Amino acid sequence: MWDGLRDSLVEVIKEASEGQRVGIACSGGLDSGLVSALSKQYAESVTLYTCGTANAFDVSMAKDLSKRLNLPFVHAQISKSTIVDLIKEFITATGVSDPFTISYELQLFCVCKEAEEEIIITGQGADEYFMGCAKYVGQTREEFELLKDAGVERLMNVSVPCEKAIADYFGKTLIYPYLDDRVLSEISEIDPETLIPEDMDSRKQVLKDVASDLGYGFLADRKKKSSQYGSGTTDLVRAVARERGVGYANLISILYDEVVYGSKQSERGAVVNARIDPIIKLKAEKILMEKGLSPSEAIEKFYLDVIKANEKED
Repeated sequence: MWDGLRDSLVEVIKEASEGQRVGIACSGGLDSGLVSALSKQYAESVTLYTCGTANAFDVSMAKDLSKRLNLPFVHAQISKSTIVDLIKEFITATGVSDPFTISYELQLFCVCKEAEEEIIITGQGADEYFMGCAKYVGQTREEFELLKDAGVERLMNVSVPCEKAIADYFGKTLIYPYLDDRVLSEISEIDPETLIPEDMDSRKQVLKDVASDLGYGFLADRKKKSSQYGSGTTDLVRAVARERGVGYANLISILYDEVVYGSKQSERGAVVNARIDPIIKLKAEKILMEKGLSPSEAIEKFYLDVIKANEKED
């Protein structure tokens, strides 16, 4: 049914892996699983690398996948005793200070740090283009387009640059099969209504169909958690933050200051953690971008308006 997409994906992976020793940034799910299976057909060798705590969900899933595909598996283990130094080295390598970005990119950092191979193939982009996130389920066409555009924008402007900085730091070459122009061209021909998942089980249905068509139907049923949770990274950072008596985001700020300035700087104040409807948030951030304002600047302006309004009442 998706012959063009299937063939382009195979072509991209064949070109990248044929005759090469490659490492796979593997979570054990559909995206990295299909990349692993196809790479095995063409590469000189394929090794699966997974970052996570000793009992992490991703580690368990990747071990199972390695057995099913008969591929070697390497566990890039993280723990409470190593997480702080890893985050500080991550900041040194990338210059990134955003807690959310660090939470889901630290896994690739650990994989690149552990891997012996120069070429690392990743499943990045499948969530954004095949609708793997829960937020896409049951959305209207308008809401879907808004969420997808925002996801792709963050992917290309935040995630990929961060990952390339990681790769440069460790002397690796990253391959993104799902972001190759040939694959994206095929995806663009698919009716968006087909991509919008009706329920949680129908997420990434198109990619599941492709996997089944290629003989890897068992991949379609594999469960997946967001990398920061599947790896156990978030739990570790929260545990360290609790021990230090600070919040998650404040801990990252402290570590960033230690790396950049050599010591903890003055407190930055409370971090705003508000639950906002994602559609409202995306629409508002789009307006802010047009006005040249960052979300932080908008929040600061809002707080100033609250202070001024209170002064008038007094």
